[in-house]
Amino acid sequence: MRVRVPVAARIRFCSTGRTAARVFLLATFLVTAAQAQSLRKVIIDQDTSGPGGSNMMSVLALINSPETEVLGITVLTGDAWRDEEVLHALRLLEIIGRTDIPVVPGATYPLVSSREYIAKWETLYGKVAYQGAWNYAKGYAVHGPTEIPPMPEGAPTTKASSEDAPHFLVRLVRQYPHEITIYAAGPLTDLALAIAIDPHFAELTKELIVMGGSIRPQSNDPELTLNPRREFNFWMDPEASHVVLHARWPRLVLTTVDISVKTYMEKSLIKRIAKTAGPSAQYASSYAEPGYLWDELAAVAWLDPSLITVWEKLYVDVNVDHGAGYGDTLVWVPGQQPGLGEHLAEVQKDLDLERFYREFVLLLIGPTPSAIPGRSDNVASPGPNSTLSNTTIRVGGTPGEVRALPDHGPEACGSGESLQ
Repeated sequence: MRVRVPVAARIRFCSTGRTAARVFLLATFLVTAAQAQSLRKVIIDQDTSGPGGSNMMSVLALINSPETEVLGITVLTGDAWRDEEVLHALRLLEIIGRTDIPVVPGATYPLVSSREYIAKWETLYGKVAYQGAWNYAKGYAVHGPTEIPPMPEGAPTTKASSEDAPHFLVRLVRQYPHEITIYAAGPLTDLALAIAIDPHFAELTKELIVMGGSIRPQSNDPELTLNPRREFNFWMDPEASHVVLHARWPRLVLTTVDISVKTYMEKSLIKRIAKTAGPSAQYASSYAEPGYLWDELAAVAWLDPSLITVWEKLYVDVNVDHGAGYGDTLVWVPGQQPGLGEHLAEVQKDLDLERFYREFVLLLIGPTPSAIPGRSDNVASPGPNSTLSNTTIRVGGTPGEVRALPDHGPEACGSGESLQ
């Protein structure tokens, strides 16, 4: 027998059901929002050469951490040219399902130095073995900044942000004052440009984590033993490094070559990662390479500082005199520094190696956290100053032209002038 329910009762029932559903959805949203607020906000400023390698593994580790909210990845020339690195970053995010994270193009060239200038410098002071994009390419011939070699992991279908990295950095730090960690594991050009745009940029961050610098590494590698103070990230843009290391960061942490060479991506680690079937683990194991875990250590030690067993506070700078030591790391113990605005840095000296390996592997084989609802639209939308076309950056007392503004093509330059 079919029971007829009065219309009024049915309306009350449906209304009550819809209300309950709304309450449930609202509660879910509020819980998600509360969780998002408790996450550690970070912007990754990285030369995302790929696929795989130290750069991309560190990006994976930071995104996969359940403790982080990655607000964006700003990309600049370093180990490879910026434009191809942008595509590798976009493709990684597609593979792991995190296309909500904006990829923001940064600087193509350093503030002052250049491939051509270093070629002349080498005639006076000898060869620089590794120059990143300028003299090295993985699996193909060395090429120029606009050429895109074939991508083993496949080309991305998503697009990079139309905003440039320095303005993105300034905008986000203004949006979340004293909340954002900047993780910088490439040359420091983007950060120097952000400081030039907004003198308060550095002090409005929470902290700066840098993979850079070399003091006295213990290694059999002749490149390190013969030139112990030369480290690629600082060397690639010495003037930018100098600017950044003199800025007013609330906290500055350095992962140097000295501690990085105590780590190594052994084949046994790659095999452990390969046992997991998830997209992140499969990407990592497919493209991992034996080598020092430079950037990975900086990332994982930020997530878990207790991995570092010995610290030292030092004043740090970079040589910008264009002589034989151009781009070398300079350090002083407190009380011995020149007193010209150097920043006291927390320098990592030693680590619990086995714990680091264990935590690193767990980050790569673990599930990638889902996108935070409603976050990406707010983060990725450009502000009113979304181009550097009208910004002039000058570094006092250093020779050469400033050519560090991001290269978005002739239409970004206004009046047809070139930034190159």
